[in-house]
Amino acid sequence: MNALNVAKFGGTSVADYAAMTNSASVIKGNSDTRLVVISACSGVTNLLVELANGVADAKKQQDVLAKIADIHFSILEHLPANAAVDIAINDVLDDVATFATTAATSPSDRLTDSLVACGELMSTHIFTHLLNAQGIDAERVDVRQVLKTDNVFGNATPDLVETAFHAQGILRPLCDAKVAVTQGFIGADNDGNTTTLGRGGSDYSAALLAEAVQATSLEIWTDVPGIYSTDPRIAPAASPIDEISFSEASEMANFGAKILHPSTLVPAMRHDIPVFVGSSKAPEQGGTWIRDTAKQSPLFRALALRCNQTMVTLTSLNMFHAYGFLAEVFNILAKHKVSVDLITTSEVSVSLTLDQTNTRGGAPTLPDGAEKELAKLCKVTVEQDMCLVALIGNHMGESRGAAAKIFGTLEDYNLRMICYGASSHNLCFLTSTNESKDVVRALHKELFENE
Repeated sequence: MNALNVAKFGGTSVADYAAMTNSASVIKGNSDTRLVVISACSGVTNLLVELANGVADAKKQQDVLAKIADIHFSILEHLPANAAVDIAINDVLDDVATFATTAATSPSDRLTDSLVACGELMSTHIFTHLLNAQGIDAERVDVRQVLKTDNVFGNATPDLVETAFHAQGILRPLCDAKVAVTQGFIGADNDGNTTTLGRGGSDYSAALLAEAVQATSLEIWTDVPGIYSTDPRIAPAASPIDEISFSEASEMANFGAKILHPSTLVPAMRHDIPVFVGSSKAPEQGGTWIRDTAKQSPLFRALALRCNQTMVTLTSLNMFHAYGFLAEVFNILAKHKVSVDLITTSEVSVSLTLDQTNTRGGAPTLPDGAEKELAKLCKVTVEQDMCLVALIGNHMGESRGAAAKIFGTLEDYNLRMICYGASSHNLCFLTSTNESKDVVRALHKELFENE
């Protein structure tokens, strides 16, 4: 099989004409790149989510619509005139206006998906036009013909069998002839309704499509040159990582490293597809390769921070020396489709954090129905405004003195819900939002900068 690379470009990589031109240069630089997955232009998704949440004031709604239109037409001004593309963009903008009017009085997850998907639908029209204008034979494909999902709007689950079938029938033959350009983040259910894979789902889409077309590599192009030991905006001394294992990268993504969507690596791991992460603004700086195994496996690899966390504590004396209590709790959570992230227990209480991947964003909440049912079983305490700090590494539970070094550094901070031992690749805990960045800086200095 010939080499086939899938390249995904995030919002900042298609933010404007200059960014799109840089991304086009990246594609030109790798003749194996035959499938390109595009996010919405930077800032557009947030504007669409604002409309989806309901903007009743007509003038404000028009202002938001004008901002969205300006972002796209300001790029087209730099390109050769193309009436078909202009019409396509205006058609999508008409849909946005219609959806926004409905959302002002009747917002819903289904409507939100239809609305926010418009960002990717527009950016791919423009980027395909730009590629063709630069001499790259490209064709736009509506990913809703390929990526099939269930109908859980806002956080849909892909149908791998259907997606592979349509990818082999539609995308693969096109990739043999030219560069196919399609959308990240969105899909469609069996009835043709637009769905989304949750915020940040473009990376996941790219990985799913790479798996479906049996790609030999996947590139994630963003605004930073690879994965760092932590977010350089928090700790300026953070260092780049040349190579990292799937296991380590998965932990980083799951625990808040924004450079990758948590589910991105799952399809790549299933088919052992190497993943490269780099900056479309500075591809010459290199980046990070993510592979099945890395040549080096240090005790401490990186720090990740995930804020906007909600902790739920359930307390009941009935839990003491009893069986079945946790089963009842999780039956209730499952009934109300509440996804649990972390969990710790004591003799009479259990604390857990709620997972949040819904398109609308915001702090995860415990549904009223679930809280009422749980309240009949135990005392329910909900706390927000918290952040999760995760230390990623290798064989952490087997290294003597590691825990003392970590917690000794953090003796002046209030740590909550410490999870250590379930995985040899991570140690994580909650802290207040106000202290979270100081915690990351202190740990990074001790574990990475002083080495």
